[in-house]
Amino acid sequence: MTWRDRITVDPQICHGKPCIRGTRIMVTVILDNLAERVPEDEILRSYPTLTRDDIVAAISYAADLARDRFIPFETGVA
Repeated sequence: MTWRDRITVDPQICHGKPCIRGTRIMVTVILDNLAERVPEDEILRSYPTLTRDDIVAAISYAADLARDRFIPFETGVA
């Protein structure tokens, strides 16, 4: 399985933001929850149409983006 099997972008759904296929659950919703340390089981309870594979797909999608893009950090002498 790759994230491409589970994540879609449709201009007619959620303003074209990446979503889990067949839902209106944006990838950012999953990633924001994980970043806030919300346990997977709680995310799955909050969004019953999600599966663990959807969560893994969201993480994989973010990892691919991070490989190709980066946010510049200010470097300074401390």
